[in-house]
Amino acid sequence: MQIQYVASFDALVSTPFDEAMNAACWSRQLRGDFGEIVGKVEQSGNITVLEEADLLALDLREQGCLAREVLLGDMQLLTDHGAAPVLNLIRYYDRDDAVPFFPTDVYSWHADRAPIPTATFLCTYYGAASEILPNAQAEQKILVPEIRAELWQLYGGEEEGFEDWLSEHFYDLHYHARPDAQPVNLGIGNLWRLAVDCAGSGVLPCVHRAPVEVYGVRLLLIC
Repeated sequence: MQIQYVASFDALVSTPFDEAMNAACWSRQLRGDFGEIVGKVEQSGNITVLEEADLLALDLREQGCLAREVLLGDMQLLTDHGAAPVLNLIRYYDRDDAVPFFPTDVYSWHADRAPIPTATFLCTYYGAASEILPNAQAEQKILVPEIRAELWQLYGGEEEGFEDWLSEHFYDLHYHARPDAQPVNLGIGNLWRLAVDCAGSGVLPCVHRAPVEVYGVRLLLIC
């Protein structure tokens, strides 16, 4: 009930979220060899951003060219919609170990936040895919008594400012999976639209996390 599957980009962007549904998926079987693109890119650091010019400069075989057409097409669809898509080749994300008992990196179950009404779009073309966690199977970490007590000790300020401090440091965006949780893998090639925490949204934000790149690099479009 939390996920609405659609058959087109127009349906993906126009299907309204509601109290029960906060994730929409354009389910697709894509043509092309995305692995050839991954293999031809000269990587720099743990995350390499690929621009349109970078893709066009690649010398690709037929299946690689088909994959490039898909990437350029998706980027154009999202741009025309008013989004700002970024295509990343990811070896790994930086880990957050500043607070050992409360990491806030993207490998943690988390929701996105925005100052204006919007949504998160993402698609994995190669490598491990993200997961989402049904809201009924997620528990906000700041509500766990033991964790909240440790955060209070870390805060060390006046009581009336504690909730604002939690929000400023994004602690309120992170979640535990309940023992009986059944995460949903977002799959390869599917374009997703996820609800975010923003004023006036009227729905719960979609809880998700990035995968550990156990299969090597990951090709991800996100905005």
